[in-house]
Amino acid sequence: MPPPDFLLRYFRKVLAGACAMICTRLTLTRWLFGLLAAYVAAAALLIAMPHARAQSLDAALAHFTEDSFDDTDQGIQAVVASGSPRASAIIQALSDGRLAYDGDKKKIYIKTDAQVLDAETGQPVTPAPDNLDTVRLNNRLRQAVAAALGGLTLMSPDRAARLSAAQAVFKSRDEKVLPVVEAALAKEADAGIKTILAQTRAAILLGSDEATEPQKVEAVAAIAARGDQDALRILNDISADAPPAVTKAAQSAIKSIQNQLALWSAVQNAWYGLSLGSVLLLAAIGLAITFGVMGVINMAHGEMVMIGAYVTFAVQEMIRAYNPGLFDYSLAIALPLAFLVSALVGILIERTVIRFLYGRPLETLLATWGISLILQQAVRSLFGPTNREVGNPSWMSGAFELGGITITYNRLWIVVFTIAVFVALLGMLRFTRLGLEVRAVTQNRAMAASMGIRTARIDALTFGLGSGIAGIAGVALSQIDNVSPNLGQGYIIDSFMVVVFGGVGNLWGTLVGALTLGIANKFLEPYAGAVLAKIAILVFIILFIQKKPRGMFALKGRAVEA
Repeated sequence: MPPPDFLLRYFRKVLAGACAMICTRLTLTRWLFGLLAAYVAAAALLIAMPHARAQSLDAALAHFTEDSFDDTDQGIQAVVASGSPRASAIIQALSDGRLAYDGDKKKIYIKTDAQVLDAETGQPVTPAPDNLDTVRLNNRLRQAVAAALGGLTLMSPDRAARLSAAQAVFKSRDEKVLPVVEAALAKEADAGIKTILAQTRAAILLGSDEATEPQKVEAVAAIAARGDQDALRILNDISADAPPAVTKAAQSAIKSIQNQLALWSAVQNAWYGLSLGSVLLLAAIGLAITFGVMGVINMAHGEMVMIGAYVTFAVQEMIRAYNPGLFDYSLAIALPLAFLVSALVGILIERTVIRFLYGRPLETLLATWGISLILQQAVRSLFGPTNREVGNPSWMSGAFELGGITITYNRLWIVVFTIAVFVALLGMLRFTRLGLEVRAVTQNRAMAASMGIRTARIDALTFGLGSGIAGIAGVALSQIDNVSPNLGQGYIIDSFMVVVFGGVGNLWGTLVGALTLGIANKFLEPYAGAVLAKIAILVFIILFIQKKPRGMFALKGRAVEA
């Protein structure tokens, strides 16, 4: 706390007197005696200062015993102004509902779980007083308490505490903490916190009747630099009778912020569309392989996604039971298991049902639809019909700000994972023998069979590969969607739309189709709603297929073109 003004004035007078004595050539002895007297007087004042501060804090605490919201408000400001080291603890106790008073003794106490403390000294009170009343708060006082706590914490050596306090004071915009904000702004060295403090000062000045016109114009510029919804609200709250220069600057800043927010909104929608497109790509990429190679309309593809999600749930449950320290590695453990389980289920379906229905698309559609119902009921019997909780590892939790958009880590990692799966699948089809045989069967099944390729084996492996990719898609989707027996049904129609729109059997077409439909859907949703947006996308695909029946990127090959 800085020395009182009267003490500074006294020191200035002593110094001026000493200079005068030197200038008039008084004897050294008199000058030394005068200096000694000044030192004794100053020491007495400094000794008396803690007592004066205690009296100031005691007078501030007296406001809380009146059981009046107005007196409590005065008490909050008085405690902050006292500069007492106890101020922060007292205001925090008031915020937590632990500040109590004895109306008869006019004493203030802080209640804890174990004891009762004297608010003024912080010492335990024994025996603990009975019949204490809690100091009441209303919404207006809660804002004042938040602002006071923020102001008291602005000088903290902890950067995180100062940042949190600066943000709290900005939200409250309490004019009473302006001196504290200005003092903190003068001492702050961190650029980020200093910017928030400058914006807080500007927001307070805009609402102050004592601020000058140049100060308010400068404050408008500082708030405009923030460029978010909070800045827009502050500028819109400027009264209509403000000076013309302030009103003009505010209107210009509002237009600039609105244009900037519209741009960032478009970028945010594009990110949401990219995120949705990556999810659609994960769900559809396995279907693109099986549909392209075998011509099978697999309505049970969504259940392969569901199986992958439930494998993830089972892995996490085992880790929680036997080794919780491995939880952050649960997805890495679940990925190969989900691929293997889904692939084996897919191969089993192909060997027992699909192989007998080639060339009969309607029968395969009905058969796989029945299989999907069987798989859903099996999962309900094993895990129950309710949603299952699949946790996010620590490295997939939270979000961060990039410019004016918010990016969640789980969506970001799903985009990265989708790219990795797509690249790995392309590499497998391009550089492995299995990939070569799959491409040969896709382009001309009869010619591939005549060259010695066992097409039945390729069909089974391809169906297993597509089902396995759907399984690892389920691992990713478990991080952003409810894990339930109906999980796959929400993606099967969208997956077919992506495959047909991009081009049956063409992975690049599936990529472009998924991203196109995802981004288009997110840009339509704000205007048409989620349901109408999907209907509009479906109508667009129907019209597009009328023009290009093979999709955007049709496969090349003599059998395909025949």
